[in-house]
Amino acid sequence: MLLPILAVVIGLIILIYSADMFIDGAVAIATKYHMPKMLIGALIIGVGTSAPEIVVSSLSALAGSPGLALGNAFGSNIVNIMLVLGVTALIAPIVIQKQVLKTDFIWLISATIVAVVVMLDGHISRIDAGILLAVMAANICVQVIYAKRHAKAAAESAILASDEHAYELAEDELPDPNAVSTPKSLFKLIVGLVVLVLSSRLIVWGAVELATLWGLSDLIIGLTIVAIGTSLPELVSSVIAARRGEFEMALGNVLGSNLFNTLGVVGVAGLIMPMDVAPEVLSRDTVVMCAITLLLFIMCALALKRDGQIGRLSGALLISCFIGYSAWLMVSVMA
Repeated sequence: MLLPILAVVIGLIILIYSADMFIDGAVAIATKYHMPKMLIGALIIGVGTSAPEIVVSSLSALAGSPGLALGNAFGSNIVNIMLVLGVTALIAPIVIQKQVLKTDFIWLISATIVAVVVMLDGHISRIDAGILLAVMAANICVQVIYAKRHAKAAAESAILASDEHAYELAEDELPDPNAVSTPKSLFKLIVGLVVLVLSSRLIVWGAVELATLWGLSDLIIGLTIVAIGTSLPELVSSVIAARRGEFEMALGNVLGSNLFNTLGVVGVAGLIMPMDVAPEVLSRDTVVMCAITLLLFIMCALALKRDGQIGRLSGALLISCFIGYSAWLMVSVMA
């Protein structure tokens, strides 16, 4: 039993490190050859920061563990809202912007509805996956158009999409093209990608072994251990942003991550290998995901009418929801 646990823990640590290496290399190469900043954000950073979820879910689908693939995607969404935002709000209030309700939430709610509809028949076919990816492509196009229209108004800053969410990227945040070493950047890009895939395979193997040893379904493992592990980058970045006073970034990062998990992660996994959807995914996990997304929307709407912030009380409520959901999962396992 110790070996599978070590495989998951070590795999998650290496996964996060290799994803950072992959992103650094990709951004450096793109900057070296003068790729537009908004495309660096929308394509390289957006896909790269969600690479852990994409690779883990895709390999899970190929390994015949659709529960692990869907559990990773939807579990990450639940963890992002309940735990990531909850912890961040406890550290410092999260600033809410009106534009978030008008754009980000509309996209996320629409994506969630589309995902639920394609899963209602209990199966995700390649056509269903194509629909999800088409919606994601539409979101990317809108982000790029938004970047072009607001480039001058935002002091000539482009829009950086992290997990398909847009936020400002200052000019000095990109490396100097003249200082970029192509061999070194290619090394980071290739090694980061290879290690990313290998660490993901290690996680999938360890998770499947744990599910077998503990008598748990791969869905439960995906919703808990793997989902929390692949959400660590969002948790760390949001906490760091809060400690630096950049509170408005936390909500945007989470909404963008959830949007990409719902469309991109499930879409890519389903395109690689069509999957059956377990009944409990529809009756329990998607219900919780939709409910907590709606709760967050209501919190943000009410916050805008008050002081425009999600405070510690709301953070405590979100963490309480996470504890309650985790307890529900444990009860369902023992039932």
